[in-house]
Amino acid sequence: MAGSISLSLSQQFDRNGSPLSGGLLYFIQASTVATPQNAYQDVGLTIPHPNPITLDAAGRIPPFYLADGSIKVRLTDANGVEQVVADNLLVVGPSSGGGGGGGGVDPTTVFQTGDVMWLDVQGTRSGWVRENGRTLGNATSGATERANSDVQALFVWLWGKYSDTLCPVSTGRGGDGLSDFNAGKTIQLLDKRGNSIGGLDDMGNSAAGLYASAPVVSGGVTTPGSVVGGNTSTLVTGNLPPYTPSGSITDGPIAFPAGTLAGTSSANFGGEGSGQAIRSSASMSATQSGTTFTGTPQGGTSTPVSVAQRTSLGTFYRKL
Repeated sequence: MAGSISLSLSQQFDRNGSPLSGGLLYFIQASTVATPQNAYQDVGLTIPHPNPITLDAAGRIPPFYLADGSIKVRLTDANGVEQVVADNLLVVGPSSGGGGGGGGVDPTTVFQTGDVMWLDVQGTRSGWVRENGRTLGNATSGATERANSDVQALFVWLWGKYSDTLCPVSTGRGGDGLSDFNAGKTIQLLDKRGNSIGGLDDMGNSAAGLYASAPVVSGGVTTPGSVVGGNTSTLVTGNLPPYTPSGSITDGPIAFPAGTLAGTSSANFGGEGSGQAIRSSASMSATQSGTTFTGTPQGGTSTPVSVAQRTSLGTFYRKL
């Protein structure tokens, strides 16, 4: 069932009694430090508000509706300076025994800050940012994907979930995510352009070793948010199957140089009726030119080959 708390439609003031213009109201799951919970613009709980909600110029909070149960809220000024925190506030609304709308909404079944969604579309989406390697920050930060107060919850979430290697903070990280956000720093979103998604090598189990031969682009095979693999690969000799090259061998010609014939001879001639003997011998030398092997050209030009699977393309979004 849908309900609300007394802050809805109320006007808020700072500690000097001035309207809390541009203040920020965060909705957090009860009894947690900073786990976001959605507030909605309609009693059917189908159209979420940004989290945080930004107060208008008069410091007034717009109407909002919450799922049954309890809620924690945190109110800051436009610069993120905390004004009040209240936990375990009871959401007041129709009970299951009264009239009104349908069944209650389990807050674990709706999108929370940091959740990821993929859609086969292009462009921005209200309440979300694209994971394109650009940056988030407050209105004065100069962030390239979104520079607005409504990214504070996601800024803090990214700061706590990912290392500075994967989500670097401009000029380096300070003491905590909220301090860096208020200081006007930016944090870089993960860059999923051209990426498919895959499971960690361990996922709560022992590492399977299935990425052993994959290049690591960033992070590691058991670190969430890391990138492994590539869209193309260049084959090397070790990738080729064994084969016997074909070709031919040409023997060089044999040459007999002139004037190299040498030898000895002898003769014995007797008188009439006597025996006769003739003896001779000779030798010669020859040379052969070098033997050459002429192979048939093999292979190609080492052009990288595509290893990308057939993939439907779209946009990865991260919930504010």
